[in-house]
Amino acid sequence: MFQLQLFIEYFKQYLKVRLAYRWDFVVQLGTDFFFQAVNLVFILVFFGHTKTLNGWTQHEVIFIYGYFLIPWAIFSAIFNLWDFNERYVIKGEMDRILTRPVHSLLQVIMETMTPESLIGVVTGVIVMGWAATGLEIEWAWYDPILLLVFALGGVAVYGGIFISLISISLFTDSKSDLQPIIYNIGTYGRYPVNIYHRLIQFVLTWVLPFAFVGFYPASYLLDKTQWQWYALITPLVGAVYLGIGIMIWNWGIRYYRGAGN
Repeated sequence: MFQLQLFIEYFKQYLKVRLAYRWDFVVQLGTDFFFQAVNLVFILVFFGHTKTLNGWTQHEVIFIYGYFLIPWAIFSAIFNLWDFNERYVIKGEMDRILTRPVHSLLQVIMETMTPESLIGVVTGVIVMGWAATGLEIEWAWYDPILLLVFALGGVAVYGGIFISLISISLFTDSKSDLQPIIYNIGTYGRYPVNIYHRLIQFVLTWVLPFAFVGFYPASYLLDKTQWQWYALITPLVGAVYLGIGIMIWNWGIRYYRGAGN
């Protein structure tokens, strides 16, 4: 497949650039690990003052957080779109993208991907494993497969939402500041959703479904049957939101006027 070959070539070029500055690469990995460790410390400090959080134990909350790190790391590696507005719209690099015979969104993704962010997958697995030592979890043979499927569904949720956000710039030809706001909302998905007000639960489930990135799939793996069906539709929710994001992108491309206008 042509797109796969193109992806491999982009990946090889990216590695050449990153490994030309090896210490910068190592520092980036260390920074990502430290950032995740700070959030873990926050959870530990919180449970130093209480035994449970609305019925959730320390190990359960840490398990959910560890699981959340897996789809988040994959999303960060593939959909590194944080500077899209500045780079592609304001500086005009989108014009260059549109002159090539490959789907514009795929080109942007391949040019901005950061494979080193996948270190978060390792961190997430370690955190989950550590939390599981304090839990009585009976894993079925298919649970690791479901974990991967759920994780990819969560990646699709994040991808669809943020593709939709950056697509706004294609209509306005100007910078949009919505990404930081939505990013902050997304962090709510790393904790049990039932600790929030019912309105927030609704938003995190059906409007900005970040609960499908972390909480619902992790609760399934924790054998919390009351959220079982939410977890099982995670891939469907991801497919719907990713499809919406791509549709809005394609719509925005038709309205994009170029940097010179």
